[in-house]
Amino acid sequence: MQPIFKFCPNCKSDHLEYPHGSKIVCLDCNFEYYHNTAGATAVVIQKNDEILFTIRNKEPKKGFLDLAGGFIEAGETAEHGSFRELQEELNISIDLSKLKYICSHPNTYLYKNILYNTIDLFFLYKDENLSIGDYDPIELKGYVWKKLSDIDLNEIAFDSHKKTLTLLKNNLKGS
Repeated sequence: MQPIFKFCPNCKSDHLEYPHGSKIVCLDCNFEYYHNTAGATAVVIQKNDEILFTIRNKEPKKGFLDLAGGFIEAGETAEHGSFRELQEELNISIDLSKLKYICSHPNTYLYKNILYNTIDLFFLYKDENLSIGDYDPIELKGYVWKKLSDIDLNEIAFDSHKKTLTLLKNNLKGS
């Protein structure tokens, strides 16, 4: 694990140890911190035979295609986190009863020089009447609808999203 603290948040000592994985221990006051996996959601929004991709306007992966979603906040379910993120990013409200779980994949997310391990939970949301107007221009450069068969995985921001899109493509071939 990369060092994320130079000093103990409890006693300010610089005698820190990273014994394994995500654990940080202060050798002076025995403070322990676990830099655990963070939960995130991504929603595959399908309208007719196309999928909605957002275009990232921030690092990491600025300019790459992404599925709408983000980090789950404390006290939220993955479904409610998806609902909130879609409202924040795309100014849309979804019917939670139509949100269907697809799969999960581990991922990493580098933010302000700290590498976060995430577990990305993917959901499918189908709505033939969905329309999007406004979007958050700070988070997003825009959005684009693409057929699953036309997606170039090299344009996709995150490995976990690439794996999920590959899974969906393979399922389509098998049906």
